[in-house]
This record gives sequence, C-alpha cells and structure tokens, in this order.
Amino acid sequence: MKTIIHKAEDRGYANHGWLQANHSFSFAGWYNPEKVHFGALRVLNDDIIAPKMGFGTHPHDNMEIITIPLKGVLKHRDNMHDDWQPVVPGEVQVMSAGTGVQHSEINGSVDEYLSLFQIWIVPEEQSVKPRYGQKKFNEEDRKGKLQTLVTSFKDKDNDSLKIHQDAKLSRIDLREGESFTYDLKSEAHGVYVMTISGGVSISDINLKSRDALGVSETSDFKINATEDSQLLFIEVPMISL
Repeated sequence: MKTIIHKAEDRGYANHGWLQANHSFSFAGWYNPEKVHFGALRVLNDDIIAPKMGFGTHPHDNMEIITIPLKGVLKHRDNMHDDWQPVVPGEVQVMSAGTGVQHSEINGSVDEYLSLFQIWIVPEEQSVKPRYGQKKFNEEDRKGKLQTLVTSFKDKDNDSLKIHQDAKLSRIDLREGESFTYDLKSEAHGVYVMTISGGVSISDINLKSRDALGVSETSDFKINATEDSQLLFIEVPMISL
C-alpha cells in the first residue's frame, strides 16, 4: 500500500478578508509542485466565506465540480437556472461544467459564516452537456457505515449524484474505538481521505482534524477511530495529468 500524508497546517492558505481558503492542491496564487493533484482529483478547497459575500459570476469548462456545505447556507446560480438555489449542510451539489457554464456562489446568510469543501475532479469525457445536480443525504445513514454521495454515470448506484468520471465520493461518521475497512472499486484507483473532524489511524498513521491521507496500490485499508470522527473519501482513478 502506498500512502501520502497531507497535514492540515501544510496546506496552501489565502486570506482575502471575505474568504479564508485552505488548498490541499495547487490553486490560484499558491503552487506546490508536489501537490498538483491526486490522480483525477485536482482541487480540494476548504473555504470559509463571510456573510453576504461570495464568488461573482465566472466560467468553468470540462471539470466535475462538487460542493459540500459543512456549516451555513450556500446559494448557487448559473446560466442553467434563473433562480438562486440554496444548498445547506447535509446536501451535496454537483456540476458538470462540460462545454462551459457560468455560475455564482455566495453565502446566503447575513450573519453566519459559510464553511464548505469545493472539489474538482477531471472528467473522463470532454465537452459534455453542462449539468447540475443536488441531493440531501441523511446524517443517520453514515453512522458507522459508508454513505455514498457521488458516483459515475456508468455506475448502477441510483441513490447517488452523478459525474463524468469513474470516481466515488462517500462519508462515514465513526465513534471513538470503532473501525472500518474501506474497499476500493479498483486497484488502479486511489482514495484521498479527508478528516473532517476528530482523529483516526490508518496504517499506523495518525490523522487529526483536516489532515488528509492519499492511499493507493491496494484493494482495501482499515481505519481506526481514535476519537469521534467524520471522514470524507474521494476515490478516483490514479491517472496522470
């Protein structure tokens, strides 16, 4: 099994006043040649956005974009929808940028900060028709067991959101002392494990809140919770970019 550890304090950081952003991979003005991507996973930004602030209308193309609000209210608008779409914790948003999409993302609250993960995955198909999806996931369904959030259009899972890549995004909440074995779809895949909160041990590597571990060249791996923990798994093909 091959592992690469990304400690929370080693991420890129940008403070724009209205936006505090932590970058797991090279993004915008922060570049680290050793942290450009993990397989098809290109971006994992951990953003905190001030009330009433956000990203103005801007374009994307040929990228699968997943947003997971952790606290607060996100509001989204794009050129596929006229109205602002609220996205709240417990929900996940996906957008296939494909041939091109214009969108805006703002904090929908006037007094509460918005915390979210923004994830970009390189698609396996170029220039697809742009598409938007959003779904609520029950917190109870990830207590001690894997809750699948996002899979490929080619995957037969009908309860997940869909993207144009053979990827799988999932979450699990573990109590202190619990263990879980993650089984990969393929040994050609890798899994980027983000510790949302708490602490876990994987292959004798200890991870705390916002630490991440890339795991590859294995069919499975075991996780032991050293305290109550929430984990995000991003499984992707280990392609070169």
